[in-house]
Amino acid sequence: MSEKVTYELRDAVAWLTINRPEARNALDHEVREGITEGVRRFNAEEGAKVLVLTGAGDKAFCAGGDLKEMADTSLKVPPLDFLPQFNRTIEVEKPTIAAVNGVAYAGGFLLVQNCDLCVAADTARFGITEAKVGRGAPWAAPLPWLVPPRIAMEMLLTGDSIDAARAYELGLVNKVVPASELVETTQQLAESIAANAPLSVLAAKKTVRLIAEYPLNQAYAEAEKIWEPVYLSQDAQEGPAAFRDKRTPRWSGR
Repeated sequence: MSEKVTYELRDAVAWLTINRPEARNALDHEVREGITEGVRRFNAEEGAKVLVLTGAGDKAFCAGGDLKEMADTSLKVPPLDFLPQFNRTIEVEKPTIAAVNGVAYAGGFLLVQNCDLCVAADTARFGITEAKVGRGAPWAAPLPWLVPPRIAMEMLLTGDSIDAARAYELGLVNKVVPASELVETTQQLAESIAANAPLSVLAAKKTVRLIAEYPLNQAYAEAEKIWEPVYLSQDAQEGPAAFRDKRTPRWSGR
């Protein structure tokens, strides 16, 4: 891994940390490559059940693209894979959580948007600031699926940020905690997911996104296909048996 992005496995939880606090964890080339490498490592690591993405320091989760680098390279239209976009440019079947320790602007907001869950420090702020610097945000197309369309419109048109409390009210954030409790709270959330039946967790993640891709009747049909292998698995028998026997389930993932 790059020095600018670190990877650490804590029990079944992989922590991928953007480690460039002196530049507010901005997304230069090395950081972008490091995130991609870290996600690939997570995908391949059988013992890693949940990925947590965060930033080093207490000021920024990620302030977005490195504007100095953009200016130096005269960047025009970024290629689609300029920044890894979970389940768009890089598949991530297992659950992901953004642990937002400070500002999440522009490309940093993109990373939060693409995670399945979000835990924010009470000092966190969220913004799509591209309009303030003349850049673009095509990646924001799914935003009206996460927050009301008028809120998405306001964020995109003004470039203004919102604080963690407002993000929680809008449903963009799952939990808001004091900054000192961010790591512990996120780890606990991730461990609670990792303790569940793995096939059910993977199917649940796929199910949530169906209504954004299909009409309702088709979404139901696709959900039935997703869940049938779960019903037919060994784990589907193990869960009820463990309940009957008053013991902790022993998941096999089969």
